[in-house]
Amino acid sequence: QVQLVESGGGLVQAGGSLRLSCAASGNIFSINVMGWYRQAPGKQRELVADMHSSGSTNYADSVKGRFTISRDNAKNTVYLQMNSLKPEDTAVYYCNMKDYAYWAGKDDYWGQGTQVTVSS
Repeated sequence: QVQLVESGGGLVQAGGSLRLSCAASGNIFSINVMGWYRQAPGKQRELVADMHSSGSTNYADSVKGRFTISRDNAKNTVYLQMNSLKPEDTAVYYCNMKDYAYWAGKDDYWGQGTQVTVSS
C-alpha cells in the first residue's frame, strides 16, 4: 500500500505562484508515474501534469508554460510549481501515483487533496 500526503495549497492573487508537494510512503516501486490532478466545483477531475520515474513529463495544455512538475526519486516526492496563476486554476489539487499494480489492472493511489484558490 502507498500513502500520498500533499502540502502547499492556499490562497493567492492572480499572477502569483504556489508550490505543491506530495510525499509518498509505503510499498513504493521504483518505476512509477507521479502526477497532479485537479477538480473544480461542478467539473470532472482532470490531469494537470505527471512525470514518469524516468523523467518524462506530460502537461495539460491549459498549464503549459506556467506550471512545472518535478520529482525527487530519493525522497519519493513530487512537486508542482505553479506560476502566473489564474482564477480558473482554482480547484482541489490531488496527488496521484500509478505503478505496476495499476498497469496490471488494480487501483492507483490518491492523496487527500489540497485546495488552491486564485483570486482575481
